[in-house]
Amino acid sequence: MTASSTQPVQRLGKTSIVPPHGSEHLKPLLLEGEALRQAQHQAKSLPQITLSSRERGDLIMFGIGGFTPLNGFMNQADWQGVVDEMTLKSGNNAGLFWPIPITLSTSEVTANSLSKNDKVALVADNGEIMGILTVEETYKIDKNHECQQIFTTTDPEHPGVKQVLEQGEINVAGSVQVLSQGEFPTLYPEIYKTPAETRALFEEKNWQTVAAFQTRNPMHRSHEYLAKIAIEICDGVMIHSLLGALKPGDIPAEVRQEAIKTLIDNYFKQDTVIQAGYPLDMRYAGPREALLHALFRQNYGCSHLIVGRDHAGVGDYYGPFDAQSIFDEIDRDAMQTKPLKIDWTFWCNACQAMASTKTCPHDGEHHVKVSGTKLRKALSEDEEVPENFSRPEVLAILREYYAGIAKEDRAEVQLKGHSAV
Repeated sequence: MTASSTQPVQRLGKTSIVPPHGSEHLKPLLLEGEALRQAQHQAKSLPQITLSSRERGDLIMFGIGGFTPLNGFMNQADWQGVVDEMTLKSGNNAGLFWPIPITLSTSEVTANSLSKNDKVALVADNGEIMGILTVEETYKIDKNHECQQIFTTTDPEHPGVKQVLEQGEINVAGSVQVLSQGEFPTLYPEIYKTPAETRALFEEKNWQTVAAFQTRNPMHRSHEYLAKIAIEICDGVMIHSLLGALKPGDIPAEVRQEAIKTLIDNYFKQDTVIQAGYPLDMRYAGPREALLHALFRQNYGCSHLIVGRDHAGVGDYYGPFDAQSIFDEIDRDAMQTKPLKIDWTFWCNACQAMASTKTCPHDGEHHVKVSGTKLRKALSEDEEVPENFSRPEVLAILREYYAGIAKEDRAEVQLKGHSAV
């Protein structure tokens, strides 16, 4: 069985790993070999659209099959259907569940120069040609409507809303050919994995049930506890870290990866966890993004997604368990990857262990509630962090990172002081 095949495999009465979303096979759009060389040559003479960071990550996901079965950026009918009903409306995918629009934007001037079936080179802000789009249509959207539906707010302080409000005025729809995966394979060679590669790993390990643990932060004790609960239920866990852009103040991917690897090496049983990464930016869309996280994890071969407190949230825009309840609002057959809903977790001083509100009988005065925000604040302000908050090996890595930031800040202040003289 190949990495992208979904034919049933008989193993001790179990079924094979979940098939890709809406398709029997993965649909990677990344060109290789002679087709890639010809497309790269053609792209040099094409008009260009510069991708935002978010759009660049989306394009790479098209390339590696992470957004199977989509073949490119959404047209107006699909945009409208996804925004209002979480359903694709056009072509062979009509009626298929999809929770967040995947769109490409540009200026009115550029859009007005395009006609149906034109080809356009898609270029990163560093000048690299990432793909070629064949234009299907151009259309204008109501940005506030998209933001209200997807983020439940139009507040420009919300980082996802800010992205939408600042994007181009016109969306460009069309199928894509992907020419590059950017820096991810080179920068993160040990953890950056395509859906075909994770499926092959699961096959090799004979894992049929796999829980994905989504993270944009280093893992503290609460995260560790969530992953270990999933290991008790499933054959294995894939700790799947976002490698794309975050909001200011979040910890960089290379630091997070080192911290997570240290935690796995020291506190998880061997061969129960796979560490992997994917190329998207965060949208901070809370409940809707939790659904997208589950959907593309199905393409990676995961049967479950761990959904804890405030999944994919930011600030106070969402309730702590809105991302769990939204799974009850969609059709149970909308996708095959299911949520593992886990209640608020914490260290209990009375239990002297990690626990949740479902398992701990003690009052809140005994609970040490852990969050990435609290941990970042404590570390950035050089405060003491108790061991029941985060493992000491992880804290050592994070303290070194924050000490480096402080040193850079001091040097910058000194430099500005000299400049002012």
